[in-house]
Amino acid sequence: MKNRRSFIKKIIAVSSSTALGGLKGISSTKINGMNTPEVKNIKPLGFQWETSDPFLFCVHHEDFFPKGNANMGPDPGHLKGRQIGQDFLIKDGWRMYHGQKVPGFPSHPHRGFETVTVVRKGMVDHSDSLGASGRYGHGDTQWMTAGKGIQHAEMFPLINQDKENPLELFQIWLNLPKAKKFVEPHFKMLWADSIPVFDLTDENGKQTKVEIIAGTLGQYSAPPPPPDSWAADSTNEVGIWNAKMEAWAHWTLPEASEGIIRTIYFYKGNKLKIGDAELDNYHSAEIPADMEIIIESGDEDSHILILQGKPIAEPVVQHGPFVMNTRQEIQQAFDDYQRTEFGGWPWPVSGPVHPIDQGRFAKHADGRIENK
Repeated sequence: MKNRRSFIKKIIAVSSSTALGGLKGISSTKINGMNTPEVKNIKPLGFQWETSDPFLFCVHHEDFFPKGNANMGPDPGHLKGRQIGQDFLIKDGWRMYHGQKVPGFPSHPHRGFETVTVVRKGMVDHSDSLGASGRYGHGDTQWMTAGKGIQHAEMFPLINQDKENPLELFQIWLNLPKAKKFVEPHFKMLWADSIPVFDLTDENGKQTKVEIIAGTLGQYSAPPPPPDSWAADSTNEVGIWNAKMEAWAHWTLPEASEGIIRTIYFYKGNKLKIGDAELDNYHSAEIPADMEIIIESGDEDSHILILQGKPIAEPVVQHGPFVMNTRQEIQQAFDDYQRTEFGGWPWPVSGPVHPIDQGRFAKHADGRIENK
């Protein structure tokens, strides 16, 4: 099974693959003079989801962690039989990933793209090489521009000692264009109470709610992304929308401009109808963006993630945690990291967690603090 560590675990030898972003052939056909959306590339979803330019990939984490101990990890007895440090096989409903005592991803580097981490349940503890830190979850999103290079850790503290600690999040990798790959790294918090929700009730009284994490939907616009993001230019029409549709609900997804690529990920429910196509649970599909499309939920509530945007349409060379435009730039990224460690690691351990009674907060590299 592919996993996110396949992009970050080897930073010694460089091997890479090159792709040129471009437009994919999503179109419509006419039946009896009416446009019918052509839904393409319907496929089952795994742990790592394929995406289209300007996105690089998306990972869906869903873990049903047990009660935590005083160190915010599972009881050591639960770790028996696991490959600690590389635990990606679901056992008892959860994984440790690269964590030793606390689940998560200890310090690792990035360059040349952005991470958008959308947390539905549970908490994430952030620490980075700039000395910044934070704890966020339960509907919050962290948008981090790696730019010229940063190390960070993403740990999943099991804060509840008297009940289970479910975690669900999406991490979306969004590419940066060549002109922005060496910008200064930083992150921005999109707290849950700042993310607008598009709320629609159809003619049958069935409800659809859409969290607008990026882009504009109807009269609602997401909070501004980091200034160097591809999403910061509204003409790129980057959208990240997380929707919940009640059973039997109908929603007409509005059209975007020609050339925008739009993909829908049906990650929870029974059946989902898109135009004349039907998706089974945990499937994705590419759908045309330049026309309205009617989406219909099946006999259970449907949860869907929609990603869209104008392609950057530049060469993509990716190896491990680095995404650049040429092989030479990838080699330079490895050399720079080995020489500078992107500022070094200022924390005493590779996977720091914050105090168990610490609430949601963000401490930025400039000293600015947000408390929620």
